[in-house]
Amino acid sequence: MSKPIKQIHLAAHFPGVNNTTVWSDPAAGSHIEFASFAHFARTAERAKFDFVFLAEGLRLREQGGQIYDLDVVGRPDTFTVLAALAAVTERIGLTGTINSTFNEPYEVARQFASLDHLSDGRAAWNVVTSWDAFTGENFRRGGYLAEQDRYDRAKTFLRTAWELFDSWDGYRIPADKESGVFLSDPKAGAFEHRDRHFDIAGRFNVPTSPQERPVIFQAGDSDAGREFAASSADAIFGRHSTLGPGQEFYADVKGRLESYGRTGEDLLILPAATFVLGDTDAEAAELAVEVRRAQVSGQTAIKFLEQLWNRDLSGYDPDGPLPEVDPDVSGDSISKGRAADRMYRDRIAVAREYREEAAAKRLSIRELMIEKTSRQSFIGSAETVATQIDDLVQADAADGYILVPHITPGGLDVFADTVVPILQERGRFRADYEGTTLREHLGLGTPRKAAGTLTGAGAGTSAEAASEATAVPVGAL
Repeated sequence: MSKPIKQIHLAAHFPGVNNTTVWSDPAAGSHIEFASFAHFARTAERAKFDFVFLAEGLRLREQGGQIYDLDVVGRPDTFTVLAALAAVTERIGLTGTINSTFNEPYEVARQFASLDHLSDGRAAWNVVTSWDAFTGENFRRGGYLAEQDRYDRAKTFLRTAWELFDSWDGYRIPADKESGVFLSDPKAGAFEHRDRHFDIAGRFNVPTSPQERPVIFQAGDSDAGREFAASSADAIFGRHSTLGPGQEFYADVKGRLESYGRTGEDLLILPAATFVLGDTDAEAAELAVEVRRAQVSGQTAIKFLEQLWNRDLSGYDPDGPLPEVDPDVSGDSISKGRAADRMYRDRIAVAREYREEAAAKRLSIRELMIEKTSRQSFIGSAETVATQIDDLVQADAADGYILVPHITPGGLDVFADTVVPILQERGRFRADYEGTTLREHLGLGTPRKAAGTLTGAGAGTSAEAASEATAVPVGAL
């Protein structure tokens, strides 16, 4: 019996705090003006994408005590932007990253339930935690929570939010003007949750929304993150956009579902992916080289290398060889708000690998950093890229992809105008929306109504989420 043909899921991420975005390109627009977000979302909706995704930036990251210029692109409040987009779109899903470390369940549940109402059922929440005290300085919690405590808080946070979403289950709002009866039962919205993280009770003031609960996303590649996704998420962002690693990740995460009473259809695997399109494969390949050089200027290359070396390298020539001096492993990280310390567990060993590769390939600092930090997932003509995506989805390397253009807001247009029609002609992607809610776009059923059933080890950290939701290489964080 032949394997059924899978329908491809497509979504779009509005990039910001990383070197994927070539903000200096003449075609690039604002990262804070609403017109940019509106253009991006409308393009995705015109192409019949499942959703648009906004990441979260809670603090501008620093290096050597100074704001790193790649971050100065604006990061407006996620809910504000998504609510505004709900008013200028009709079908596209609206997904945002909201941190469970620095927020409270009632506030977040109320915001997502409101967004789901305002958008007629298009809201989704990417649940993350925060791992660093540097970001925590902007909030009263600081960075005091230990790793396992953050995971425990994230699990309890989501479970509590579900209790709030479900607090109106079964309660009708007749709003009978003749009888004067507004609620069918005065107990609507009642909740009580008391544990070591939250001690709250009262009435949830947003009635059941169109999706009942927002779609839940998770980002992270750790074992804990995979377990969390298998137990509780509707979709998981990934960074594995090639065949072998993609299939391994896909099989591993999907294989965890059965122990939670779930099937493969209950969780979508959606890696992020960058792309470069040309009229021909050769033209696209040439353009991809230009894009990578634009993403990693000489100055940016030095900044990337400093994150590994953990010392000031501003005196080095980016077109010259790597430093002979070893990385500094004695003190605090020179890079604040990035995952450098988590990525480079052994700076000396990684530096040795870098030197060996640079020597073997005769690469300068900049050339090596381009190799390490900038590589597109899909390169070629529209026909080639459509085939690449379809082949990977049919091979169970993914259920679809979250596309991250290097130009915003217009970088998605060419994909929508050239690749999408080919996938539609091949019967691999919808010609039009068949439903109205994001759950319908994603082929997901009604959410489970057993509040408190959340299990698993916890949500991915914000550093993981930033890396994997935007598909930027580790050196860019």
